[in-house]
Amino acid sequence: MRWWQDLALGLVAGALAACGGGPPAPAPADPPPPASWAMFGPRADGSFLVGAAGRLFVLAPSGTLSPFARGAGGYLTAAGTEPYITLTNDNPVQGERCTFGNGTAFAIEPGSQPGVITISPDGRARRFASLPSGFSPSGIAFDGTGRFGHRLLVTAGFRGRATVFGLGCDGQVATIATGMPGVEGGIAVAPAGFGRFGGDLIAPDEGTGLLYAVSPDGQVVTLARSGLPAGGDIGVESAGFVPPRANAAYLADRFSAGNRHPGDDAILRLTAAELARAGIRPGDLLVATEGGARTIDVRCAAACTVRYVAAGPAIAHAEGHIAFTAS
Repeated sequence: MRWWQDLALGLVAGALAACGGGPPAPAPADPPPPASWAMFGPRADGSFLVGAAGRLFVLAPSGTLSPFARGAGGYLTAAGTEPYITLTNDNPVQGERCTFGNGTAFAIEPGSQPGVITISPDGRARRFASLPSGFSPSGIAFDGTGRFGHRLLVTAGFRGRATVFGLGCDGQVATIATGMPGVEGGIAVAPAGFGRFGGDLIAPDEGTGLLYAVSPDGQVVTLARSGLPAGGDIGVESAGFVPPRANAAYLADRFSAGNRHPGDDAILRLTAAELARAGIRPGDLLVATEGGARTIDVRCAAACTVRYVAAGPAIAHAEGHIAFTAS
């Protein structure tokens, strides 16, 4: 079912791959993965904040799509860009006498005046912070684990390399890491139990198929090799950590006219049954490719394992975070 264009969801046989590198995971060929992303239709579980065509919507449990943050003081950005969004909570920010607020949304703002926009739960939007001129913001995540002090984390590209910025609840911007490989899409902060990478920022690199871990002190290391196809509009793009009692995973499948993966213009879903059949557990990292939503499960303890677990429609054009509902 086709609902809207330029969709970007915001809240999406195995081999051993040593943490920090190692042999690639097997390419997704035979046998087929144990799970398949399917188009999502109406069902009675949680709602999502959805970005589409420069606007925001709420996808209700009934499957109804309703406008959000409209009118004077509402949210509007240029259509055709990739203004990824994230939600925060009210954990105190380290060293500051404020919080981001529970359920507040933040969206990166690409363009000639790069920055971050905040959208309150009642739909009021304003510019929250500005990034240095010339940088192109490419991802956003909230540090719910706490190793980054419960700050917002934003990746931004400049002359082929990426920088990670940390934003306090007062809007002040600090640099965490510079000169790292180009990354974009559904960056995510690892839970504390994710091996030696617990609490790190995890970022996929579609150009190489590598997954990077960024520590609070700015160290950048290779977490794992995805073993999936790599390249622009093809490689690993979307990521998300499985929460306790997850009953479904969701991934935006963006309409992209003229692309080799033009997209289904829909939201894809892995049900609880498919998550269980694929052996996906709470605390695991799911990472999907932009082209075809080919998905791996990454589990880290003393070492990290990488397994190919799911695929989407061949024409899928996955973008943004992998989001979850939980019971």
